[in-house]
Amino acid sequence: MPELPEVETTRRGIEPHILDHSVKAVIVRQTKLRWPVTAGLENILSEKKLSAVKRRGKYLLLEFDQGHLLIHLGMSGNLRVLDKLSAPAKHDHVDIQFDSGHCLRFTDPRRFGAVLWIDGPVDQYPLLEKLGPEPLSEDFTAQHLFDASRKRKMPIKNFIMDQAVVVGVGNIYANEALYIAGIRPDRQAGSVSLKRYKKLTNAITETLDRAIEQGGSSIRDFLGNEGKPGYFQQSLQVYSRGGLPCYRCARNLVEVKIGQRQSVYCMTCQT
Repeated sequence: MPELPEVETTRRGIEPHILDHSVKAVIVRQTKLRWPVTAGLENILSEKKLSAVKRRGKYLLLEFDQGHLLIHLGMSGNLRVLDKLSAPAKHDHVDIQFDSGHCLRFTDPRRFGAVLWIDGPVDQYPLLEKLGPEPLSEDFTAQHLFDASRKRKMPIKNFIMDQAVVVGVGNIYANEALYIAGIRPDRQAGSVSLKRYKKLTNAITETLDRAIEQGGSSIRDFLGNEGKPGYFQQSLQVYSRGGLPCYRCARNLVEVKIGQRQSVYCMTCQT
């Protein structure tokens, strides 16, 4: 599913084409997503000017006058900016047409995404109010992870994937960051020292920054009829490499299930 780097890449991709433009029309073809598309969205957005394109965790937030449009890409969704309106395909559920002539099209084959209007404070919205700090912000520190982890017996991989602890560290990036930091994914979160958490926070930031620079692991280009794949997957060091040699010590990587998710690590380089 699209993770933080893919969502941030999406945000950066669509922003130049729709920012400071007004909505001319909204077409909702399918309301039954993970949560029903906000009723009357066509009237709510009509003539409203887009003043900011933001992200909170894996959620996109389009800021308009007196409200925000929250978009979640779900398991398989994507947003594309069309410079020329084309006939919708089967899974093209929502179009937002701007006075620039561009159309923001939301596509979601599995319908696990969301398009919801927020007319109150964003930080009090149920989907957002309990989210932890952004991993690329100054609020994300080793001390924060260390304090939050005390007496926690859960595997550290599950701990850093907990959105209430830190947002946006999905499975791929958790595997990679723990490898860089030299920490086994099944180590109890409460047993990790502050010194090692400093390495881990740096590794998480480094991993996400590199992924964003390379367009994420699944999405890269959002102008046109088809998204193109990102390139971060080509530089993965452990994820999906179970049984292959470690790039550092040449010992074969171990693949296990932690929290029902694929986890790959090196028994020599990670302790």
